[in-house]
Amino acid sequence: MNFRQFLSENFAGDLEYHPRRASIYFLLGAASACFWYLSPAPIKFAATPLVFILGSLTLVTKGIFLLRKSSEGWGLTESEWKALSDPANRKPLPSIPVQAAQILQDFGAGPLLLWPLLNLAGDLDKSWTDPPRLKVFAVGAVIFCLGWLIRKLAVR
Repeated sequence: MNFRQFLSENFAGDLEYHPRRASIYFLLGAASACFWYLSPAPIKFAATPLVFILGSLTLVTKGIFLLRKSSEGWGLTESEWKALSDPANRKPLPSIPVQAAQILQDFGAGPLLLWPLLNLAGDLDKSWTDPPRLKVFAVGAVIFCLGWLIRKLAVR
């Protein structure tokens, strides 16, 4: 497996029309955004709340893609597209360990990939002189790798 296939499998390999999984992603994304929103003002821009808000962005984004019927594949014909919503073609949820590991991996992808947004926030608010870029990136990388490892172990 080359690097491109690895990235494709880990970031977009499970994008398919699945409204039940999308609702789980929306619920968890809203919960993690609430953690950031309800954090006290002095620590709202510390590393942990920032990890939660960036993780919520990726969970909500993935939830949107899981609701799109066209996310399952490129170049579907109209009859194939209509067949996706047929009750006989509904796909079951993955096993709990695989699904939990994928959610953990998707949550970790937020801080791992979106940490440059902290530079933009620092440019908008001049009082924020030292955003915790490295901490947020490192925590995101650890969470992503942990989700990947759990998923690989759960599939075996």
